[in-house]
Amino acid sequence: MEQLKHECGVAMIRLLKPLSYYKEKYGTSQWGLDKLYLLMEKQHNRGQEAAGIGAVDLQSPPGREYIFRERAEGSDAISVIFNKVRQDIHQARHSGEPLPFLGNIYMGHLRYSTTGKSGLSYVHPFLRRNNWKSRNLLLCGNFNLTNVDEVFDSIVASGQHPRFYADTAVLLEQLGHALDEENQRLYREYRETHREPELSRAIEDGLDIPRLLRSAAPMWDGGFVICGATGSGDMFALRDSKGIRPAFYYANDEVVVVASERPVIQTVFNVRRKDVCELQPGMALVVTNDLKYFIERVLPEAEPQKCSFERIYFSRGSDADIYQERKALGHNLAPQILRSVNHDFDHSVFSFIPNTAEVAFIGMCEGMEESLNKQKMEEIIAAQPLSPEKLREIMQRKLRIEKVAIKDIKLRTFIAEGASRDELAAHVYDVTYGIVHNDVDNLVVIDDSIVRGTTLRRSIINMLNRLHPGKIVIVSSSPQVRYPDCYGIDMSRMSEFIAFRAAMELLHERNMTDVIDSTLRNCLERPNEQNWVKAIYAPFTDEEISAKIAEMLTPPDVKCPVEIIYQTLDGLRRAVPNHTGDWYFSGNYPTAGGIRLVNRAFVNYCTGRTSAR
Repeated sequence: MEQLKHECGVAMIRLLKPLSYYKEKYGTSQWGLDKLYLLMEKQHNRGQEAAGIGAVDLQSPPGREYIFRERAEGSDAISVIFNKVRQDIHQARHSGEPLPFLGNIYMGHLRYSTTGKSGLSYVHPFLRRNNWKSRNLLLCGNFNLTNVDEVFDSIVASGQHPRFYADTAVLLEQLGHALDEENQRLYREYRETHREPELSRAIEDGLDIPRLLRSAAPMWDGGFVICGATGSGDMFALRDSKGIRPAFYYANDEVVVVASERPVIQTVFNVRRKDVCELQPGMALVVTNDLKYFIERVLPEAEPQKCSFERIYFSRGSDADIYQERKALGHNLAPQILRSVNHDFDHSVFSFIPNTAEVAFIGMCEGMEESLNKQKMEEIIAAQPLSPEKLREIMQRKLRIEKVAIKDIKLRTFIAEGASRDELAAHVYDVTYGIVHNDVDNLVVIDDSIVRGTTLRRSIINMLNRLHPGKIVIVSSSPQVRYPDCYGIDMSRMSEFIAFRAAMELLHERNMTDVIDSTLRNCLERPNEQNWVKAIYAPFTDEEISAKIAEMLTPPDVKCPVEIIYQTLDGLRRAVPNHTGDWYFSGNYPTAGGIRLVNRAFVNYCTGRTSAR
């Protein structure tokens, strides 16, 4: 119901054959560029604020550009970029000039900002230029660092003077410096035995990308997939040691591909699921300039903490595993829902909002059908001897599954203000009338997450109330989001979470403000020791907080009971067993930077600051 923004998505392609090969086999020398476009469009869900692409042409002669970059802002950035690139290619063909953007390495990036910084200068990929090809670096990433200050200070201490302050710019300069050091190491090794231009080519061939990454990456605290390419033809992708951010790859004798999601590669390259591999935590995929590729450990092994929100919300549901996991999330909620409606199947209508919750809805319905079938079996056994009429009556009972709401995509509310905006927001969805028995039926609607509650309060509950149900039950397939994210999702302020606001209200209502005072004191005095914010929730059960959330989100003119049911942490872990990074819900942060920032977020909340950093 409420959109969450993800940091970004990445895509990289390394062509392993000459461009003439693709021209002959696929009918176009733009084959790699076309594949990059598809990889980015298929990941459009991961970033709609901006996009950028880069290309490296290793056959370009001196005096001609060989590293190309194009970036744009806005939700249509992908189309804007590729339309311009194709126009530039067409004009170059017409004029007889060398064709731009047709290269051997392609890089694409989709951006959502979580730092509040915007503008084209913050859009990936970033580029560090130099007259020596082996010192050029093209960089993009899906990441957020929690210790960017520390990395920045280390760059300054090395004598550099960065032009501006941003995560990617800091990494670019740090890795760029490491690339310079690697070039210098090879120069010292080869200068006695080689002369130019053979010396430069020997350096290009000798670059040790894993060594370069090991010199910089151990300092990074956060979740990341960092993708890079040198001007001399090396390409790499590095995943953080906890596996917080996702990365997948595919390779054959024509191409090596990296993307943020598995099914995207499957679809674009028409390959089987088993052929697309997950880049494991702490590992780097490297393609050298002589077209050898390998996977090598760069960061030490650590307990995996892969992001569970990727599975619940962000990644494409067409992934085979994610589809089953989302169904399981819905299935696990069936017992709680049954208690809420008093096991009354005959007077309960089941639906979902928005469309992203549809898979969890299918799982929820399967769980409900299992319970209904059990109920039918018990009735049949209890009714012996059973007449054909009674058996038919029992067997004809089924779940009442309906499409309750349809979004009116033409309605826009941004032109209105205040109460007027809220009134318009209540009509963003059209409801299906005649499917709910007035003042009798329970109306059960599942969502994939309830984080802020704004859309529920402003529109959804009012919209459902127009059907005059006897009770409204809102179900979240994810647990209560209680803690901010600092690894790449735009949930950084405590005030954004309806669960946090509910817990704070309960503390005030029950005269337990000493808990707030002691939590603030601990956050100020010992911010690095542990997540002190857990104390805010400790006095209450999940059900108490959910009940308070329902009270806070129910508009005053809604008279029927409203209940909100959240997935349990146990239900999440059973449904998504291989992605244990659940710090949003549990407060168990995988890195020291996460602990520091959650405590700082609480201090900021109490002192009225808006930034989480």
